[in-house]
Amino acid sequence: MESNIVLIGMPSCGKSTIGKLLAEKLPNYTLIDSDSVIEKTQGMKIAEIFEKYSEDYFRKLEYDTIKLICSGKNKIISVGGGSFENPDSRGTLLRFGKVIYLKSDLDVLYYRISSDTSRPLLNSENPRKTLEKLLKKREENYKKAHFTIDTTDKDENEILNLILGSIDETSSQC
Repeated sequence: MESNIVLIGMPSCGKSTIGKLLAEKLPNYTLIDSDSVIEKTQGMKIAEIFEKYSEDYFRKLEYDTIKLICSGKNKIISVGGGSFENPDSRGTLLRFGKVIYLKSDLDVLYYRISSDTSRPLLNSENPRKTLEKLLKKREENYKKAHFTIDTTDKDENEILNLILGSIDETSSQC
């Protein structure tokens, strides 16, 4: 297994948590969060970038970051929830890693995210409705991932085992 592992999905689906746990299980891999890289290089939070510049500006930064972090091997890459909407970002991620969609039920996502005000796309009058619209819009592209793991009723160890099993299975087929 010497490919990158890419975690995609909606905000609060578990990408960061699962990414950290995968990094502990796979010591030869480096964990990289695209949003953290962007915040560090820009010197501001994602919400500030959206507010100060625009979502389009952010998506361009995101694509440039994805191109940069996808080079090389043995990386666990966690990307922002909307990154897979960009055809260029999606193509790069699919080409340079095994993409895993961490799918979660809308109610679970909303419960996890309901008190988080740092999500610029969810700062709306009805965040649940906004989340539902985003999920419906993004689901079509998320399904283009190499693997989908429904995390709704699974604990972290079950999710890790499913990811590791999926990756091992494809590695042995190559």
